[in-house]
Amino acid sequence: MRNYRVLRVFLMAGLAPVAGLGVARAQPVTPVITVTATRVPTPVKDVPAGVTVITRAEMQARGETTLVQALAAVPGVGVVQSGGPGNVASVFVRGTNSEDVLVLLDGVPVNDPSEANGAFNFGDFTLDDVERIEVVRGPMSGLYGANAIGGVINIITRRGAGRPKAQITLAGGFPSQGRANAEISGASGRFDYALSGALDEESGFDATAKRLSVYAGVRDPYRAALGAVNMGYTPVAGVRVYVVLRAQQTDASSPDLGYPIYDDANQFEKNTDLFGKIGVTAHLFQGALTTDLFVARLANELHFTNLLDAADPNQVQANDVYRGGRTDIQWNNELRLPDAGVSTASYVSFGAEYSDDTSREAVNEAYFGSPFVETVRASQNSLAGHVGAQTILGGLLTLDGALRDDKVSSFGNALTARAGGVLKIPGTVLGISASYGTGFLAPSLFDLYGVDNFGYVGNPHLRAEYSSGFDAGPEATIPGFGRADLVQASVRYFNTDIRDLITSTPDFLSEENIGRVKIDGVESEVNITPASWMSLDVNYTYTKARDAQTGAALLRRPQSAGSATMTLTPWQGLSVTPQVQYVGRFVDFLYDNNGYPAGTGYARPGTIVNLNVTYELSDKFTMFATGRNILNSAFEPVNGLQIPGASLLLGVRTTID
Repeated sequence: MRNYRVLRVFLMAGLAPVAGLGVARAQPVTPVITVTATRVPTPVKDVPAGVTVITRAEMQARGETTLVQALAAVPGVGVVQSGGPGNVASVFVRGTNSEDVLVLLDGVPVNDPSEANGAFNFGDFTLDDVERIEVVRGPMSGLYGANAIGGVINIITRRGAGRPKAQITLAGGFPSQGRANAEISGASGRFDYALSGALDEESGFDATAKRLSVYAGVRDPYRAALGAVNMGYTPVAGVRVYVVLRAQQTDASSPDLGYPIYDDANQFEKNTDLFGKIGVTAHLFQGALTTDLFVARLANELHFTNLLDAADPNQVQANDVYRGGRTDIQWNNELRLPDAGVSTASYVSFGAEYSDDTSREAVNEAYFGSPFVETVRASQNSLAGHVGAQTILGGLLTLDGALRDDKVSSFGNALTARAGGVLKIPGTVLGISASYGTGFLAPSLFDLYGVDNFGYVGNPHLRAEYSSGFDAGPEATIPGFGRADLVQASVRYFNTDIRDLITSTPDFLSEENIGRVKIDGVESEVNITPASWMSLDVNYTYTKARDAQTGAALLRRPQSAGSATMTLTPWQGLSVTPQVQYVGRFVDFLYDNNGYPAGTGYARPGTIVNLNVTYELSDKFTMFATGRNILNSAFEPVNGLQIPGASLLLGVRTTID
């Protein structure tokens, strides 16, 4: 039983003339900076890891309004959503499980302690207050601790700067959708501020696959409301005291994945996510030392309801509440060391973190008239210390490393590490990158202490899952046509071994550490920029993720996936951004055309085409049109549930300063 809990685990598991042709001098390349990969601001090209930085401007150019949309085209990242916006969504990085991805919000871990596997639900997060997203692929527990086996996704919110200004966005379209966003940001004297409010509503599509005989055309509505504040005060030069507050409530509906699937009009979920952070950052000793101390609090509540419907063959009723909380305290430091001999741009980072997680769960459900009750009331805490270092030797070899020790109340200590380097080959446009790291996943509170009336009892003696992994590959920046970055290309082989997996016992009445997973693959990306008004980004990822004991492929890990995004600005003010996403076939639990389970097998591949057009009438007024899934693909990322059909959103964005 445990229908909704099992379902969530199941879904989480998871034309201007071209200037400078031929003869113009190559223009310098502005480096893309990441702070997540090493904790020190570092150019992406100097980081020995797969890193993607998505800026606010890029999200607007592609018409992306949700976190799911923004991550869908990132190499090595698989996004699986069970229907439309607001529904459960999982992210699999380089074939690892969804709980093996650590999500940070302004550096604070925000994976939900009330989730059965401790994962993050990507389906209910909107982007109106987000400045950029940094995705780091590969084992990162040596820097960030638990959950960072597959990688880290850091969502960084917007800060105010410069002259005060207001920005208002209004949009509407098909199918019966509307968006409104307002933000005020800037700096005045010693204060800086960014305040955002947003509302997103749509009548939705029916997520039930149209191929199923149970398809009834029941629309799944969606509504998301957001309020966010990021404020700072600088009492003296180099010191900033700050407060970040964020509240989001998301309401969504979805079909019932039962026996059979039922196109339910009465199944709803309401997610309320509250986040607060207060801290101080100081730049000391003429900027040589940066220290940051903060306290953060996370509170998530999911209320899931399903009213009894006489036509429902599963006779489902539900009134479930999941509450997860986290208190997180961190002290982080970056010390710039003087150059010495061939060693330049050297840093040492160090810090400590204390976190306390709680889960309060009350499940009251019924199936075919049979009641089901499940409870969790538990907590878990951890104390960690970390240290890292990086340097550049002779201007050619960048090295970094990190070591972290976590003491977790449920099982003891976990010591993890990471090391890597990037070598620029003299006299060529080539570089070689390689890294190695270890990681761990702490047992979730449900795995440890969950109880239900069918005999399930969590296992408080569980050990952590552990992993080791490495990646390596060449990269190149090739000049031409007057540009220093005509072609940027990289190919990276990755290999991950996860052991002591936490899985259900054969009778499904508890959990145990058993099993092993082996994952390897190739991640490639090419960016071509022949002119300032044209660029093309293409990526392809091959992944082989299998149970090491049985050889069976892991669910919802397509062997082939990729995307192509083109950005065209044929004349000043006009931007056209078409995008094609491809997801190859993958193993899944299948439903036949009558809506009944049909065993495990290969699900069909899918291709999704999006198009966004923006036109700046002036620096104060912009019009945009966003078409998503414009070819109306019926792709099923979760077998039996298809992605939303073709949609069109038309809007305006105005700036007042």
